[in-house]
Amino acid sequence: MIPLTLAEVAAAVDGRLVAADPDARVTGSVEFDSRKVSPGGLFVAFPGEKVDGHDYAAGAVDSGAVAVLGTREVPGVPMVLVGDALDAMGRLARAVVDRLPGLTVIGLTGSSGKTTTKDLIAQLAVRLGPTVAPPGSFNNELGHPHTALQAGPETRYLVMEKGARGVGHVRYLCDVVPPRISVVLNVGVAHLGEFGSVEAIALAKGELVEALPADGLAVLNADDPRVDAMAARTGARVVRYGESERADVRAVDVTVDGRGRPSYTLVTPEGSAPVRLGLTGRHQVSNSLAAAAVARELGLPLADLAVALGELGLVSTRRMDVFERPDGVTVIDDSYNANPASTGVALRALASMRGTGRTVAVLGYMAELGDFEREGHQQVGRLAAELGIDRLLVVGEPAAPIHEGATAVGNWGGESVLLTDQAAAVEVLRSELRPGDVVLVKGSRYRTWEVADALRADASAEGATGSARSELASPAVATEDGSA
Repeated sequence: MIPLTLAEVAAAVDGRLVAADPDARVTGSVEFDSRKVSPGGLFVAFPGEKVDGHDYAAGAVDSGAVAVLGTREVPGVPMVLVGDALDAMGRLARAVVDRLPGLTVIGLTGSSGKTTTKDLIAQLAVRLGPTVAPPGSFNNELGHPHTALQAGPETRYLVMEKGARGVGHVRYLCDVVPPRISVVLNVGVAHLGEFGSVEAIALAKGELVEALPADGLAVLNADDPRVDAMAARTGARVVRYGESERADVRAVDVTVDGRGRPSYTLVTPEGSAPVRLGLTGRHQVSNSLAAAAVARELGLPLADLAVALGELGLVSTRRMDVFERPDGVTVIDDSYNANPASTGVALRALASMRGTGRTVAVLGYMAELGDFEREGHQQVGRLAAELGIDRLLVVGEPAAPIHEGATAVGNWGGESVLLTDQAAAVEVLRSELRPGDVVLVKGSRYRTWEVADALRADASAEGATGSARSELASPAVATEDGSA
């Protein structure tokens, strides 16, 4: 964060200083975890029913915090008192961003692919200057300001993923950190249970382009009609990406190798160049095009851009993370989260990687689908069968419609089994896997990753030494020495 006096902090958050020196300067990071407080930092204390941050205020000061931003006084602790700590953190983030005129804020949203594409954009942006991006999908009312507060005078690019649980959420995040470039990836049925309709999802995602200034840029997916239509919701310049002939940044002649890695010809107004991605899944074509459209806007030349796209790697965990086991089994760990669209692209990637062995999909429950829950799960099961996946392990009774959808496909030559839990799936895999098999693990955040972790642990126990996953770290701040 840029250095600020406590008086400036209090003014930014409409707070009141208690037992604090108004001239004392915050020179370190802003943290809500007292264990991460460093000298010169500011600790934000959130009240809670089980854990109250104010109980750790004194310890944070002992660790070097200049003061504590909180909602009640703590004896002996310099405080910036506010009515709502989360709102105050957002206000402080906005104040910092407003004091950085050389900063370009890049916001992106979509029903799927947000975190991966955010990571890709950050890896390209850092080639042009110091870049800040959140680790993982730190995309809510807390993660958003926390990430923005890591920007400093040297930061040129701030890449912000914007999540939403309803209409108005993206607009709020844009008020906290206004975007200069807005990227909308897609509109699907993820979180349909919270939004109520796909139309409401499109309305919410489009808030990102509505927040652009007149001299901003909207980067829109030309292959998604709902996203393409968002051009009418902004007065900013629009650049489209995709495989459509209408796209300004296009991919043509797409192919996928036996490892599921796509190649294509990148076509831009400046010319064309071959691209060979190191990422798994054909859907990475679209993700990489979105990142390419942003990098082109930032000034990365076409020749450098094509090379950089081929050097992109995974940063956030459990997202199409492919690793080889010493026994000849390939595992695709895509277990971070799931919805029908993202599961569909993962299944297609699995099918494209068929080798000498079988394709096996371990699929768990997909959350937040509302009235579309049963149908969404059945669609995934039907798709798995139609793609010819050899073995389908459906984990947990809530995911049973996946099993029903698959077994309803009459000409399918594969087999589906409904298992009680993750442990049962691990037991089946350990008894049945053989060299040449490719396994996909996918599900919402209901411990499905335990299956992937077991497969990885088995590999480590057998002496695995290699992984197809990039060894890039995932710091919140990307520098010339690393990517976020």
